[in-house]
Amino acid sequence: MPEPILIVDAEDPRIEPFRDVRERDLVGRSGFIAEGTVVLDQLLQAERFRPTAFLILRNRLEGIRSRLAGLPADIPVYVAERAVFDRIAGFPVNRGVLAHGTAAGTPWSVAAILARAAATGRPVVVGIEIANHDNLGAIFRNAAAFGAAGILLDETSCHPLYRKALRVSVGTALTLPWYRGGTGEAIVAACEAAGCRVLALSPSGDTPLTRLDRTAPAALLLGAEGRGLPASLMALCETVRIEMQPEVDSLNVATAAAIVLHALYSAA
Repeated sequence: MPEPILIVDAEDPRIEPFRDVRERDLVGRSGFIAEGTVVLDQLLQAERFRPTAFLILRNRLEGIRSRLAGLPADIPVYVAERAVFDRIAGFPVNRGVLAHGTAAGTPWSVAAILARAAATGRPVVVGIEIANHDNLGAIFRNAAAFGAAGILLDETSCHPLYRKALRVSVGTALTLPWYRGGTGEAIVAACEAAGCRVLALSPSGDTPLTRLDRTAPAALLLGAEGRGLPASLMALCETVRIEMQPEVDSLNVATAAAIVLHALYSAA
């Protein structure tokens, strides 16, 4: 493990990547922020991402020293007391562990994720207009738990490496294959061309989940909470619904995804 560097001044320029992390979305500019030991563990084992620096609360250092033992010597490990740490981050970070990371290696492509689905028989999750960071993070966590081959997001969905989305995903956005970009129509066309059965999840879907043939390779389309999937996109797909009490309008999108993914996982 590199020798820890004590930071005593919150304005120290060396810790600039960690400054005001709540207000600054680092994605697409200078990397991303991983928060907490659970996400840190995923970052350390990720093949396509790598840490570039750490900021650790001083009294947490001994507890995570073993995790950092194999770090290259050129990756700085900064430590700070609570008052300085919170001034740097811009808010109280209860976990006391932050890592700055960046992409490394070749990112996943739509074709590669669909090929992985075809080879494994596992479903692909497709997110359309998923702008809520909590929902996206939970979708990633559920997809990883139930063995999805990967996640495809349209260009209007939020970035899965936004700090809050990454935290809610418990770091699975660093290890589960994903791609973000393009339109919903283009993604559906790619899924169909790859031989996937495209299933659009909607409370008004034609086929109840209990009657769904769960053996064919599937691409599961999820829409934004409230609006759901655009009608034009649903018209291109087979529509599926989760049966529930009639007085309940719908389920949270991540919850609905978990139910369908579990059904597909159980049938595999």
